[in-house]
Amino acid sequence: MAVTPLREVYTRHRLKLIVLVAVVQLLTLLLMVAVLAAFATNGLAIILLATIYIAGAITAVVVVTKYGLTPLDYISRTIMQLSHQPTDAAPPNLNGTKYEQNGFKEMIDMLYQLSLRPSSTESLPQQNSEKSDPAPLSQNKLLESMEAGVIALDAKANVLYANTSAPVIIGSDGIKRLELLFDSQEDLAEWLLKASENAISATNTWNRVPNKPAGEEGRKIFDVMVSYHNNGNDSLALLVAIDQTEKYKNGEEAMDFIALAAHELRGPITVIRGYLDVLRPELDPTLNDDQKQLFDRLDVSSSRLSSYVSNILNAAKFDRRHLKLHLNEDSLEGVYSVIADDVALRASTQNRTLTVNFAPNLPTIAADRNSLSEVLMNLIDNAIKYSNEGGQVVVGAVADDQFVHVGVQDFGVGIPSALMKNLFTKFYRSHRSKNTVAGTGLGLYITKAIVESHGGRLKVTSHEGEGSVFVFSVPVYASVADKLAATGGTNDGIIETSNGWIKNHSMYKG
Repeated sequence: MAVTPLREVYTRHRLKLIVLVAVVQLLTLLLMVAVLAAFATNGLAIILLATIYIAGAITAVVVVTKYGLTPLDYISRTIMQLSHQPTDAAPPNLNGTKYEQNGFKEMIDMLYQLSLRPSSTESLPQQNSEKSDPAPLSQNKLLESMEAGVIALDAKANVLYANTSAPVIIGSDGIKRLELLFDSQEDLAEWLLKASENAISATNTWNRVPNKPAGEEGRKIFDVMVSYHNNGNDSLALLVAIDQTEKYKNGEEAMDFIALAAHELRGPITVIRGYLDVLRPELDPTLNDDQKQLFDRLDVSSSRLSSYVSNILNAAKFDRRHLKLHLNEDSLEGVYSVIADDVALRASTQNRTLTVNFAPNLPTIAADRNSLSEVLMNLIDNAIKYSNEGGQVVVGAVADDQFVHVGVQDFGVGIPSALMKNLFTKFYRSHRSKNTVAGTGLGLYITKAIVESHGGRLKVTSHEGEGSVFVFSVPVYASVADKLAATGGTNDGIIETSNGWIKNHSMYKG
């Protein structure tokens, strides 16, 4: 479909108008000639000629008014809308194909975009008053004076305007782009796309959004709010980014401390595992069954502890929550077996009933066994913590063609809806949790990091006073076997990218 360039809209429109008027005049002339030929000797000819001339003139006026002045009508109605002046005129609807072809739609869209840009014209002081008031700040100066970053965006998250405090970078092509790393499965671009498809207006907030990965110079952390509005012809959004680096500084330092502690633990753990590797073969012929089982437990526990330390170190390095893992074909039952005794003991000592019921014949999954067992351990442990005395915790799993979905349900205190959006934020703990349940605020953050690093998603639904259900999904091994083979078993080929296959699996997201 050929679209008229904006610079040629007027020229082509004028040419079409001239052609239309010329056609009307030509038809009028032909009719007059035909009348003269038919009624040359009849007095009726003069009346018919006058009628045809008047009809031709009226037709020409109608063509000029209806077609020729249409762009002026569109522009005037658009300006009335943008200036917020009272009017009964509806904004022009230019969604038809013909308006895209003749360039009118692009012209009106440009007006809406220009309305977002601050004026460079300064307000002049009054000259006639005895004492002039200082000239008010222009729109541009007002925005530039704000400490908060202010960014105007279109529906595709392209930057239309940004003040000097805004977290944006200018690429080699001269185009401004957002410099924000959204620590969420639904980033700004996804949210804007959904809003433009489903809503007239919408707002959303993201907390603790860094502009750079951890450790890079100039790293800042923002709280971000976005307001979106669809004015009928275009979708526009205003983003406000408030620098909260100082507010989150303690949390970042705490993560550094935890990473340091985890790093220091790695040495002793390695020594313990080394002694086990040496002692086990030497003592194995003399060990009875109970002693062999004890060594098995020590091996498993030391491996788990080593995995936990690695995941904490990974979480400290990767703010985008993609950990480097090596995935193998495994069964969900095999993963659960790593923690089965521990969680059973935990439930028993806390007076909870733990029920585990996996669907029969589940397909194998792509998993790092120790890491994924940590996910199950964290979710089950949380369910036990937040259940009522004597309460029940239910663990189950089902599968489809691409994913095995594992659910952990409790019937305890539940999660208030206001807290849900921060649930997977690093170091986040509600006031109630801080007062009643021990923890660091890293458990769910790392849990989600591990799930997403398996190419999966984590979802939670909860009702306060009724309980919560956490569901995580991991890929069926057969569905990702080729990708894993191409990367030597690492998860590089299946973790989410901006256009990755996992984006289509939108049902399970936190």
